[in-house]
Order: sequence, then C-alpha cells, then structure tokens
Amino acid sequence: MKKTFLRKGDEVTVIAGNSKGKTGKVVSHTSERVIVEGVNIRKKHMKPTQQNQKGQIIDIECSIHISNIMPSVDGKGVKVRKRFNKEGEKELYYLDGKKEMLYRSVKKQS
Repeated sequence: MKKTFLRKGDEVTVIAGNSKGKTGKVVSHTSERVIVEGVNIRKKHMKPTQQNQKGQIIDIECSIHISNIMPSVDGKGVKVRKRFNKEGEKELYYLDGKKEMLYRSVKKQS
C-alpha cells in the first residue's frame, strides 16, 4: 500500500494514460486508486427499473491508479515534499525555481 498525502479537493494533473494532461479535483480516493473530476469518463448502460422507467446510458468517472497522477499548482504538475515547520507541524511544499512554496499544511497526528 502506497502512502499518499492527497486529500479530497486537491488539484491534480494526470501524467499517464488516456487522459494524460487533464487536470481536475480529487473526488474520492482509496489506498491506491483515485477518482478525479472530469477524468477517465466511461459510459454505463442502465437497465429500466421501477424508479427509472426508461433505460439510459450515463457517463461516470472511473478511478485511476495513484501513480498516474501528480499534484498541480496553476495547472502545472509539481513534486510535493514534506517538512516540519518551527512549531513542529508537518507541511507539504514544492520548489518554484529555487524558492520553497507552501503547498498545504498537514494536521499533526495526536
């Protein structure tokens, strides 16, 4: 199981697969798979039911493997690293040129 710091709502870029280059927000994730908004769209055929009198074809977002995405800032993929600040809280940062830019802070584990 791969350790990840991605959260629901984080902006990510797809770096491999059919949706390469697309960006979107993380809708949900499990240990190794992530569902990204507007990425990896598939068609699903729905049978008629009592609630849904007509059968239909709907578009759903399928999951992609976590190794095929990368956190992004301003639509550009960045490599995120972790560090501890002066208060002892964990935070994620990325390099912009030679400057370290804060990506997001991570709540301290109690």
